Amino acid sequence: MKKEKVLFVIPAYNEEENIEKVLNEIKKDASFADILVVNDCSKDNTEEIVRKNKVKCINNIFNMKYAMAVQTGIKYAQKNNYDYVIQFDADGQHIAKEAIRLLEEAKSSNADIVIGSRYIKNTGYHCPLFRRIGTKMFEIIIKLFCKQEIADPLSGFQCLNKKVIERYSKMGNYPEFPDANLVIEMLKAGYVIKEVPVKMRLRENGESMHGGIIKPIKYMTEMIYEIIFILIQSPIKKKGNK
Repeated sequence: MKKEKVLFVIPAYNEEENIEKVLNEIKKDASFADILVVNDCSKDNTEEIVRKNKVKCINNIFNMKYAMAVQTGIKYAQKNNYDYVIQFDADGQHIAKEAIRLLEEAKSSNADIVIGSRYIKNTGYHCPLFRRIGTKMFEIIIKLFCKQEIADPLSGFQCLNKKVIERYSKMGNYPEFPDANLVIEMLKAGYVIKEVPVKMRLRENGESMHGGIIKPIKYMTEMIYEIIFILIQSPIKKKGNK
């Protein structure tokens, strides 16, 4: 039987304080998987640390931002015939042992996307109020228009199967913020999405891409606009019709 190939895709921008710990944890707890760091033109020593740890690193020549860094990793996975991609943050919030739970669910349930959820169970994760309000709003929108409950549609901690890898790798309109908008698009296209409860940590070092006041406002505005566009664009398809 062919051994399934699994790839951790880690977008990283100025994560020199966190990346080595993240890589060591994956090597220890998910040694069966390969790791790819997409260094998004960091201004610090992120690339040097990744290469010192003998991990594959794609080094963007300019800052493409989070989503394009993720899609770059997915394109790599598609080109190299991986069966599963696990999207994993470089800031230490995601936990390698929890990633295994996503992978096991994807295999056992044949789900196309498995989301690691902070909110199905109370895991003690402290979420900023503004983001929690946004999460709840998008949860309601998904339930209303897609007839499915997704408790954490803003979670970037996900396991993607081969069909999703193929689709994402060829998307010319891959969104700047691939969160609830992409969940809605994939549900409407008939893909099967499931959630599993996971623990996550808070970022210890560095700055979040949603930090401050302006960034969250920009994020919410663009997310709402994209969701409206997706809902207008196409009707819901039955699951299995890809």
